[in-house]
Amino acid sequence: MLNFSDIFVTIAAESWSEVVVFYRGLFGCDPVVYSSERYAEFRVQGVKLGIFKPSAHHRAEFQKPAGALGLCLEVENLEEAIATIKQLGGAVQGEITQASHGRECYAYDPARNRLILHQAWADKA
Repeated sequence: MLNFSDIFVTIAAESWSEVVVFYRGLFGCDPVVYSSERYAEFRVQGVKLGIFKPSAHHRAEFQKPAGALGLCLEVENLEEAIATIKQLGGAVQGEITQASHGRECYAYDPARNRLILHQAWADKA
C-alpha cells in the first residue's frame, strides 16, 4: 500500500493568472496557498484544487486537449452555473442533457480543462 497524507486535484495552466481569476470567481474565495505566477491552491467543500504553471521543461506534457478526467461541480441551479461560467470567461459546450441522476452539461475553464456541471433531481418524496 502506498503511504500518503492527502489527495487533491491539480490543473496545469499556461494562462495561469486567467485560470486563477476564473476559479476565484467561480468559488467565491481566494486561494489559501498562493505563489505569484506559479501556484495557487483553493480549498472548497473538502476538496483541494491546485493550479500551477508548468515549467518550461514540462509544458508540452500539459498541452493536450481535455481527456477523460473532468472536475464535476454539483450545483443547485444549472442555468445560473452556466451563466457564471460564461461571465468568468469559460465556455459551455452543447445543451443541457437529462440523465437518470439529474441534469448536466459540459463546460471548460479558460485553459480548456473540462468541468461537468451537474444538478441532481429534486427528491420526489
